[in-house]
Amino acid sequence: MNQEIRDQFNSMFDAWTGWTPTWTAATTNPALGNGSMTGRYMKVGRTCHVNLELTMGSTTTYGAGVWSFSLPFTAASAVGSRVGTAQALGGSNRVAGQLIVAPSAGTFTCFFPASTSVSFLSNNGATNPFTWAATHQLRATLTYETAT
Repeated sequence: MNQEIRDQFNSMFDAWTGWTPTWTAATTNPALGNGSMTGRYMKVGRTCHVNLELTMGSTTTYGAGVWSFSLPFTAASAVGSRVGTAQALGGSNRVAGQLIVAPSAGTFTCFFPASTSVSFLSNNGATNPFTWAATHQLRATLTYETAT
């Protein structure tokens, strides 16, 4: 009983745990170079809250194809996608987007408008929602159900 109730309740007051996300792309993987990427999560039972912040550096390369970021835990196989929020910050642009986690996935994908002048969402990549450059940031927040 203590393990099932008390320990789960107490875990809500723990500090968030840092983790190093992996950044990949569908065709050619990006390289962080002198940029930075940090991830933090808090897991309570099978619910996982995630924050990720990626800051591009002058030697960051952006790869080719749709970007994906690893999750700290594999998602549950339940039907439906888990949706979170994302922000792309580049120069004077701040673009709101969404995160998608498919059932049983180990990664999430960001979706942003295809340009700063349209509202339809497209997969995130080297030129979406703008051409990424040094000091630009991607911030992501997500809550999802884990498999274990």
